[in-house]
Parts: sequence; C-alpha cells; structure tokens
Amino acid sequence: MKQDTRAPNSPQLPPSFAEPVADYLDYLRLQRGRSENTLRAYEVDLRTLGTFLHSARQVSTPSQVDVEMLREWLASLHEAQISRTTIARRISSVKNFFAWALKHQLIDVDPALRLVAPKKERRLPHVLQPGQIDRLLAQTAADAGAQGSGDAAGEQSPQQLAVHARDRVIAELLYASGLRISELVSLDVKNLDFGRRTLKVVGKGNKERVVPFGNPAQRVLTSWLLTHRAVLVDEEKAQGALLVGVRGGRLNVRQAREVISQALKSLGDTAASGPHALRHTVATHLLDGGADLRAVQEFLGHASLATTQLYTHVSVDRLRQSYRQAHPRA
Repeated sequence: MKQDTRAPNSPQLPPSFAEPVADYLDYLRLQRGRSENTLRAYEVDLRTLGTFLHSARQVSTPSQVDVEMLREWLASLHEAQISRTTIARRISSVKNFFAWALKHQLIDVDPALRLVAPKKERRLPHVLQPGQIDRLLAQTAADAGAQGSGDAAGEQSPQQLAVHARDRVIAELLYASGLRISELVSLDVKNLDFGRRTLKVVGKGNKERVVPFGNPAQRVLTSWLLTHRAVLVDEEKAQGALLVGVRGGRLNVRQAREVISQALKSLGDTAASGPHALRHTVATHLLDGGADLRAVQEFLGHASLATTQLYTHVSVDRLRQSYRQAHPRA
C-alpha cells in the first residue's frame, strides 16, 4: 500500500491525476532517496498545478496538459505575487514530474520541456557576527548551568535542567558542525565518535558524511550523555536517539527549531532566524578564517559547489562593509 505523504490541507486532485503523482513520489522516496520534506514540497507543487488546471481547464490527467496550460498556470502564480524563488521551485517540480511521466510512457509529449524558470533573486543569508554567536552560546550555557548557585537555580527540577542541557547541545552542535536541523535530530548516540571528535550523519539523498566537532561541543555532549539524558529518555521510545523530548522519545524538528528561533530572537540585534542561520554562519566563519571552499562543501554536505559559493559572496560583502566603515578613503 502506498504511503500517504500528502501535506495537511493540500489541494485535492482528480484521482486520475493524483495516482501518477503518488507513483512519482514513491519513485522519489524509494529510488532517489529524497527526504520527507522534499517529498512534501514536490507534492504541494504538483497538487497546486493539478487543481488549478482541473478548475480552469477541466484537466483530469497529466496527458491532457500542454505548454499553454502551464504558461496560464505560471501567469496565475505571478498574479498572486508568489515569490520568484517559489515559482522557480514549482517549475522545477513540474519539469521533473513530466520528464518522469514521459519516461514511463504516461504522456506522449513533455509539455514542460520549454518552460523557463524566472531568474532567482540573489538574497544573501543573514549571518551572525562572532560576538553574537558567543552571546547565543553563553546564553544557552547559562541556562544549562542553572544548578550552580542562587535561589532560582535551586528551584529548577532535574527535568528542567535536563531540557536546558539538551538545548545547549542543540546550539553548540549546530554551530560546531553546520548540520541541518533535520540531520541533527536524526542523530543517534552511536553516531558519535568522541575519540576522533566526529559524528556520522546521513544528509540529503541519503548521502553519508563524517563531520568534526570541537572541544566545547564535546564538553556539552559529555555532560548531556552522562548526566542529563537519562532524566528524560525512554529508551524504548527513543531507540538510541541522541536528543530526546520531555516524553522520552526522539526530539522532533519543530521542537529543535523552536529552541534556536527563540534563542536568536532573544539576542535582539539580528535579523537571522531559525536554525539554518547557524549553518549559514559556520560556513561564512570557516571561509573568513581561510578554509578551502571544497572542504566547506564537503563539511556542509552540498551536492554542488555553486551552493557553497554563496558564502564567498557573504564574506566579500562583509569585507566591503568593513572597508567602508574603516578605510579613510572609502
């Protein structure tokens, strides 16, 4: 039986359009190893197209779609003021789907072959300054060390202290290793090698890589594993998970994201938001420190060097800003 990957509140498709979409998602999951997040994005994109065509042109199967219909759909996205980045992603989803459908003889002609994606807006990511990172990590360290002295510290339960210790691990490890948040929560205890100070992670496309971490991350990991994890964990539920929630099972992406989002918000002097900001930050700091671009690509698990090169633009912009502020003849 096919697994239902349909996103909540996703548009409904005619069954004769929905079945090929479901088959395509199965192909992406089973043969291409795409993540559940990627599958949900593809499904939303294809359902958006299918429901629009069904409503506007009474299209009920992929074989009825032609290029003019696709252009009409694109026009509707522009009229709805959908961002160019989202439109580019939806075009990519549609082109890949119809290429697959042609290969599997579900259609005779690929209607998306001549679709051209709009040029993506070049928006550089928000990156934290070293001082901001220090404050962020010091803040989580203060929370985790609350059992030290003072009345407020004494009022905290072992469970509260364990949650603080876990949240410190989230912040330290994201900055130390540049992991995606989904990669972080999928880590098991067995993935850690304290002797080499490395961790084994499975990234996008089920690609495995080994990532180093430093002494500060090792210290908070050791404290978490030796003292605090046992307070929260239900081993039957957690099944070896490194990070666990208050109910004992594996911490989920939403909970981990909220930890970092709140920590960044409390800084008060940055537009950076969400855990990916730490991934952007560590990449930029590595390049600022003289790391080789190829090494950073491998560290982050980027399939394409072009993705990593974004951070060279961030570094150059930071240099230009410093030059304007500091040079007498800038």
